Formats: sequence, structure tokens, C-alpha cells
Amino acid sequence: MKKIFILISLLYNVSLALAQTNYYTTTKTFNEQGFIYQCDVRESGMVTLYKKGDKWIYTPQIIRSTGEHFIMYDDTPDIIETVNNDFIYTCKSIINKAFSSTEKQRVKGSKFVVSMYINPDTGKIDEVAFEFFSIGSYATIPISVYRNIELGIKQKLSFKPTIEGKKLNYILYWIDVSPEWP
Repeated sequence: MKKIFILISLLYNVSLALAQTNYYTTTKTFNEQGFIYQCDVRESGMVTLYKKGDKWIYTPQIIRSTGEHFIMYDDTPDIIETVNNDFIYTCKSIINKAFSSTEKQRVKGSKFVVSMYINPDTGKIDEVAFEFFSIGSYATIPISVYRNIELGIKQKLSFKPTIEGKKLNYILYWIDVSPEWP
């Protein structure tokens, strides 16, 4: 009886290990159904995942009129109108809906970063990138989940740039978040 219990436990653990494939161990391109994503893995193990062809991901923020690099200091004027609770709620709701119950349980207690690259003229979110560790639970989440988050964010969220924000080539806003359980 003890051997049967051990065998069942081993089979269960193997099935869990197989179900938790790590998709993001090396830098590579994902060519999926109608979309292409780039996965960049740094030496630190940090993964940056974004839609291939996005132009702002590694471009410095600059002040358009001068070409100078923009650096945000504590006393820098706001570049977007204040983000309210409705915005945060909608963003978290989009993320929560993208994850299955099993995926939510797998990532429970950890967070990932969602970076939004905002058009300073329109306030629309032009690009979305994700960051997480290659050995963490978010590395087991399929690309389609991140794609659904990106599409939901672009469709349902926008910002209102301030006069200062409109001076930039793009506005970067990021949050660290986790899907809610259950």
C-alpha cells in the first residue's frame, strides 16, 4: 500500500512538473497565431516580453523639443493626470480575467511588472511590455495570456497627458501586479 501511495505521489508530481513548462528560459521570438512576441532574457534572469516591432521598449524617453533625455525626479511636474482607483481597478480586472484559475493558483503571492508606453499626443497606450524572472511562476504562463492582457489594456485604458507629458516622445507608466485569487 505504501508503494502504491509513493507511486501515485510521484506520478502526480511529474504531471505537475510537465504542466508547468517554463516558456521563457532564453532570448527568442514567439511566432504565434497572428502575432509575434520577443522574449529577452538578461543575465540576471529577468525576462522582458513585448510585441515584436514595438519601438519604445529600449528607446530612451526624450524631450521632443530639445532631444535631451528625460529623467523623472521627485520635483518633476506630473506628466499624466492622476491615476485614479477606477483605472487601477480596470487594469487589475483585465489581468485577473486573463489568467485561468490554475494559473492564478500557480502565481499566487508573486507579482510581475506591466509597462505601458503611452502616446503623449493622444493618451492611448501604444505598447505594453511585461517583466518577470525566468525561474519564477510567471515564466510558466503561456504567451496567449500576456497577449490577452495587452489587448485588454490597449482597448479599455488610456491616460490624459499633462502639458509636461506632451513634451515627451512617449510616456512610461508601469505597475507591479498579481492576478487575484480565486
